[in-house]
Amino acid sequence: MAPTLLIDLDDTLLQNSMDKFVPAYLLALSQHLATVIAPDQLIQHLMRATQIMMSNDRPDKTLKETFDQAFYPAIGVAEQQIHVQIEQFYRDIFPQLQYLTQPMPGVAEFVNEAINRGYDLVIATNPLFPRQAILHRLSWAGLSNQISSFRFIPSYETLHFAKPNPAYFAELMARTGWLDQPAVMIGDDLQNDIYPAKKAGLSTYWVTKENPKELQDRGELNQILNWIDQTDQEKLQMDFSTAEAILAVIKSTPAALPYLCDQLNPTEWNTRFQEGQWSQTEILCHLRDVEIEVNLPRIKKSIEEDNPFIPGVETDQWAEQRQYSLQSGQAALTSFVQSRIALIEQLESMQPEDWLRQIRHAIFGPTTLLELVGFIAAHDRIHIHQIYQNQSIINKSTSTSHQNPAHPDLYFGV
Repeated sequence: MAPTLLIDLDDTLLQNSMDKFVPAYLLALSQHLATVIAPDQLIQHLMRATQIMMSNDRPDKTLKETFDQAFYPAIGVAEQQIHVQIEQFYRDIFPQLQYLTQPMPGVAEFVNEAINRGYDLVIATNPLFPRQAILHRLSWAGLSNQISSFRFIPSYETLHFAKPNPAYFAELMARTGWLDQPAVMIGDDLQNDIYPAKKAGLSTYWVTKENPKELQDRGELNQILNWIDQTDQEKLQMDFSTAEAILAVIKSTPAALPYLCDQLNPTEWNTRFQEGQWSQTEILCHLRDVEIEVNLPRIKKSIEEDNPFIPGVETDQWAEQRQYSLQSGQAALTSFVQSRIALIEQLESMQPEDWLRQIRHAIFGPTTLLELVGFIAAHDRIHIHQIYQNQSIINKSTSTSHQNPAHPDLYFGV
């Protein structure tokens, strides 16, 4: 089965020393906006807002929204006042920084071979720049002709989490439909790429010439495809057995859903594209009601009581009983996101030992809170995939390798 490759950009595909690039970038931007704010003041507030943006952990706020709320009030200028100037900077001035970079050796050959193999490619750069800047850097890497081949390219306008937050990697996977296939994070930075991706449950490949004892899955860019060929595909499957990986999925769902849902025309939200499958509106109503009536009470009960009994709940019938098809999908989405944030707050208030609290489940028998939350994450991935499949049908891009998932409510039973 063809894997998904999440590929870092700077110093993986593009030689770009941040020690040189960032000062040159800040100088160019501050000079461009010098008539609006003094360069030293702009740099000070931009760096502060960037740090706040990188720390964002809210799935209902994009990185841009987080940055804007910290930056523009600090400089006393509304975004609308300098929007045109900023667009002009990234269109005309930013490209002049290309001289500080050069493509990694063999990058075009590596990407072309991965495309020819049918791999799903996702750019996994830290999304701290506007999309236009990231596209420029892909072009500098010699990949102008391959940009359309990447399934997803993150930017600060579209992502909610940044490296090294494990939720960043889960959000990339959610935005690409949680395809049921192996996935590998490829990057040069242990702290930003490799370790947090492992926490999110991903297999990793460290692009390096070093030979450390603690990491075996590493080498140079031109060795990656051979490494994939020689690695057991089971080893490359995502692992959702840890609290960190499960929580990353839990956070990624409300971050990715609005974007995914907006890919359908409003007139198509109530369309059932496959026999026996729900429409997008029905899925959203289902997620909302399960979150409010099943997930939140279960987690609360599991935290407050010792070895509680968790009854099974039959939720499939709610779609017809509650007439989901006549409800507002957008309202259901909003309610789900709000409820999921409440669930995240519950989970983050727990102590590490709480994840091992014992539970008696009507269907699964003796289990733990960790496994119970894991069921929620698995349920999320199934419905994210369904929504993605609906859009694939519209785009006439569904392939035989992306089959329908298992029954949507495997985890809630009777």
